[in-house]
Parts: sequence; C-alpha cells; structure tokens
Amino acid sequence: MYGERLARWERKVEWPLVIAALLFLAAYAAQILATPEGVVETVAEVVLKATWALFLLDYVVRLAIAERRWTWFWRHLLDLAIVALPMFRPLRLMRFFTIIALIQRNTGTMLRGRVAMFTIGATALTVFVAALAVYDAEQSSGGPISTFGDAVWWAFETITTVGYGDYYPVTVTGRIVAVGLMVGGIALIGVVTATLASWIVQRVSVEAEEASAATETQVEALRGEIAELKQMLREAPRA
Repeated sequence: MYGERLARWERKVEWPLVIAALLFLAAYAAQILATPEGVVETVAEVVLKATWALFLLDYVVRLAIAERRWTWFWRHLLDLAIVALPMFRPLRLMRFFTIIALIQRNTGTMLRGRVAMFTIGATALTVFVAALAVYDAEQSSGGPISTFGDAVWWAFETITTVGYGDYYPVTVTGRIVAVGLMVGGIALIGVVTATLASWIVQRVSVEAEEASAATETQVEALRGEIAELKQMLREAPRA
C-alpha cells in the first residue's frame, strides 16, 4: 500500500522489534516488581532507552521510505505517540500501550492464520502487562490492589468481563488501564466467537463440498452407464 521498500523493511525488522519489545517489557517489569537500585536500576534504564531508540529508528525509516508519506504519517499517529511519549516520566502509562502495540504489530503478521495461538499469546501478554501497569499505579495508593498477585487476579477478572468487585483501581492511571483492559476483554470475546464461528462454517463447507463431490461422481457414473446402454441399444440386432 505504501510501496515495496516499506514492505521489505517491515519484513526484515519483524523479529528484531519483537525481541526489542520483549526486552523493553523485561526492563519495565524489573523496575516495577524488583524495585532495583544502583547498577540494576541503571541497566534497566539503559535497556529501556536503547530499545526505545530502536523503535524510534524504525519509525523514522518507515516514514522516510514510505510512498505517499503524508498519508502514512496521518494514518500512523499512534506509532508516533508510541515513540514520542514513553520516555517522559509523567507518562509511564504509555509504556503499557507501547509494549502491547509493538508486539501486536510485529507478531500479527507472523501468526496470521494461527488465530488460536495469537489469541492465547495476546491475552496472556495483555493480562501480564496490565497487571504490571495497574500495580505500578496502585501499590502506594492505599487501595485494594496492594500486591502483584492482586493485580494479576484483577486483570483476569477485568479482561474476561467478570468483575467480582473485590479488587479495583482507585487512581486515575489505574482506571485508564482498566478501561483499556475492558475494551481488550470485549475484543477478545469477539475474536474467540469469530474464530469458533469460522471453524463451524469451515467444517460445514468442507462437508458440503465432500457431499457435492460425491453427488457429482454419482451423476457422472450414471451418465456413463446411460451412454453404455445407448451404445448397446444401437449395436443390438433388430428383429
């Protein structure tokens, strides 16, 4: 859509960006769960900045080589937000959206046709990252979510739209994460329903094709027998 050069670039950087996003996730998780200090904190921050630099490089290259550049720019404002916002300390929440968007963008094409695998992987990733983000926001708020285990349980409740109400965010940041996770839960149910419906339609279609093929075979056999009978009648001696 935006040129063969861009398509080739995106194919080349799929796996490197997935690995970079996973490193980004690992450093983000370490900062929240381990509360590192000294060298470990420095390493985590370096990993975050280095992987962010890769995301920025990818965005700049794609913008530079894309055909119809301004159209690409306006249709990829989320990509711009992903690389522009996460490094600002007041916007740590954007790291949550950065990880989800980057991994989904790069694994979506690789797992196309493997809907079940992609759904399970995306769900597990979303639950884990949402739990990290809400725990980061809520751990010192005095609300009911005070441990990472509470955050994981809350994330499962929310993404499945169960919502027992035993755990809930009280901060603005936590509630923003909750809204994103609610929307993700609805989308997940839609994907599962669509996958099941597609499987049923496929099975019915296969059976219908097999039945149609069998019927066509029978018709051809009958045509052959009728043709043989006609030939025999022509060749039979007349009284």
